Amino acid sequence: MSAESDMEYSDNDGDEYDYYGEVDDCDMDSVDQSKTDPEYFLFSCLRVEEVEKLLNESIELLSNSLQITPSLAKVILHAYEWNAQEIINKYKENPNEVLIFSRVKSCVPSTPGNSNGSHCAVCANTTLLQKFSALACGHYFCNDCWAMHFEVQIMQGVSNTIQCMAPECEVRAPEDFVLSHVTKPSVRDRYQQFMFKDHVKSHPQLRFCPGPNCQWLFRAWVREGARRVECQGCELLTCFSCGAPHHAPTDCITIRLWLTKCADDSETANYISANTKDCPKCQICIEKNGGCNHMQCGSCRHDFCWVCLGDWKCHGSEYYECSRYKEDPNLASDSQHAQAREALKKYLHYYERWENHARSLKLEEQTLACLKSRINQKVMAGEGTWIDWQYLWDSAKLLKRCRYTLQYTYPFAYYMDNGPRKELFEYQQAQLEAEIENLSWKVERAETTDRGDLENQMDIAEKRRTTLLKDFLDININNASSSKV
Repeated sequence: MSAESDMEYSDNDGDEYDYYGEVDDCDMDSVDQSKTDPEYFLFSCLRVEEVEKLLNESIELLSNSLQITPSLAKVILHAYEWNAQEIINKYKENPNEVLIFSRVKSCVPSTPGNSNGSHCAVCANTTLLQKFSALACGHYFCNDCWAMHFEVQIMQGVSNTIQCMAPECEVRAPEDFVLSHVTKPSVRDRYQQFMFKDHVKSHPQLRFCPGPNCQWLFRAWVREGARRVECQGCELLTCFSCGAPHHAPTDCITIRLWLTKCADDSETANYISANTKDCPKCQICIEKNGGCNHMQCGSCRHDFCWVCLGDWKCHGSEYYECSRYKEDPNLASDSQHAQAREALKKYLHYYERWENHARSLKLEEQTLACLKSRINQKVMAGEGTWIDWQYLWDSAKLLKRCRYTLQYTYPFAYYMDNGPRKELFEYQQAQLEAEIENLSWKVERAETTDRGDLENQMDIAEKRRTTLLKDFLDININNASSSKV
C-alpha cells in the first residue's frame, strides 16, 4: 500500500467485525493466541484519564521517595524515561549526578545574575528584588521576561524542555515555576496539553493511537520489532514499536527506508501505477476492476497473470518465478551505469508488486461491502440468518488480512541479502501469493462457489500466511533486538 493509503484499510464504518479478530469471545479462554497467532502481542488500550492516573502514580512515588516536589519529579522522570526505581537507586548512590543528568541542576558552577534589583539581563529594566526569579542555576531575570519567554516557548510547542534564558545554561524549568509566571488561561491549557504529550512520548510503555482525532493510547511492555496493536476506538492497526501502520514481516527500520525510497522515487515509478494492461494474447486493453490477479480477457478468454502477464495455467508450477526477482549474475563486472539501471529495475520489480497489492486491497474493500450488502439482502428475504452466510464475510476478511501481509513481504524481500534464507522466503512468499489469488478468485464468485471448497481455500491461505510469519517474523524481532543501540 502506498504511503498515502496506508491508513485507509481501517475505515470500516464502525463495523462490528474485526478482520484481524477471527476468534469469538466465547472461545477466547480455550485458545492460546500466543501459540496460534505469530503476530500476537500483549497490549492494552487506555483512555487519557487512565494514562494520567498511571503517570501520576509514578510522579507520586518518586516525589515521596526523594522528598521533592511533583514538578521536579516530572522533570527527572522525563529524563529517565519514567523508570522510577532506577532513579531512586541512582539517587541513593549519587543524588547530584541524577539532578545534573535530568537538568534540574547545572553541571558547572554558574555566576548568578543581579539579585539586588538593579536590572534584568534580558530587558535591562531596573526593578525590585521581589520581581526577580531564578531556577536552581541561580540566573535571575525579571518575572515579565520569564513570562514572555515561557509564552513564546509554549506557543512553539515546547513544554518539558523549556530551559533557562541564560546563554549556554541547560537547566530546565519545572511545571510549577512555569505556571507561576504564565497567567493566560489559553496558554496554561496549551502548556499542560503539551506536557501530557511529552510525558507519553518519553514513556517507553505508552504510545498515542495515530488515528485521526483518536483519543485512545496503547500500553505495552515490549518495543522491539513489528508489534501489532489495534485501537479499541478507531480500530486502526498500528505498529507499537514505531507508530507506523502495521508492517509485519518487515521490521521498523526497513519499512521506514522503503517508504522513504517510494516517496523519493515516486515520479520514476509513476508509469507502473496505471490500472490497464494489454492482453498478452490479443493485445486488447484490459482494465483491472477486482482484487484478483488471475485475469481473463473478455475478448479472447485468455487466462493470464496481471503481475507478469504469463499464462495462468503455468502458475501452478511456476508461480515462484513470477514473484521472485532474478539478479543479473554479471552485475558485478558491469559498468556503473549498468549497475544503476539494474538497481532501478530491481526496485521497480518490488514496487510494482507492492502497489499492485495496495490497489487490490482497495478493490477488495468494494467486494467486502458488496458481500455485506448481499448477505443483508438474503437475511431480509428470509434466505437464512446472518450465521448461515457469515462464511462469505469471513472469506473476504481473511482475504484482506492475507493480502495485507503479502503486500509487506515485498519491502522485506527487497532489502534481504541473497542466499538460502532469501530463497526460502521468496518460495513461501510465492506460495502465499498463489493461494491468495486462488482465494480472491473464489471470493469474487463466492455465491456460486461451493462452501466447502471456499472454506478449504481459506484454511490453506491462512496456513501459508502464518507459516511465513512464524519462520521470519521472530527472526525479524530478534534482529531488531540485537541491533538496538
